Amino acid sequence: MEGKRVQDSSVTIAQVMIPQDANPAGNVHGGVIMKLIDTAGAVVAGRHARCNTVTVSIDRLDFIHPVFVGDLLFFKASLNMVGRTSMEAGVRVESENVLTGEVRHTASAYLTYVALDKDGRPLPVPPLIIESEDEKRRNREAKIRREMRLAERKQEEKCQLEPGSCV
Repeated sequence: MEGKRVQDSSVTIAQVMIPQDANPAGNVHGGVIMKLIDTAGAVVAGRHARCNTVTVSIDRLDFIHPVFVGDLLFFKASLNMVGRTSMEAGVRVESENVLTGEVRHTASAYLTYVALDKDGRPLPVPPLIIESEDEKRRNREAKIRREMRLAERKQEEKCQLEPGSCV
């Protein structure tokens, strides 16, 4: 299977926030932003794998600044790491006040997707070709997050088998 470069599947999605996106406080609801983050990550994973993908996990989602109705959001997504059937996407969200032009880093998230065949089983995906220093750094950091996820999963399984051993 031939590898693919990070830039071959990267996307930037733009979305203006409207009154229906607001929470009771008048800011944009975090769940609206979370859905769009997942959409951007899924597009990247699907473009890389060229098949259906499903979200397996969101490792981390940090909201740095609030978003307001009328702001234009940019969801910048790319792959950081590819395993045999799984892919980690990083999504950076920037908000732009279209009246002032001010752009702020609003949120960042790391999501894991798995490619599926037509029967819903995991499907091998092309390897990721890492080129730039930034891509190398992101790949190293993604591998660390993957190891942490695997260690947590192993600990959870141990706790299920031996409930008294976990506190």
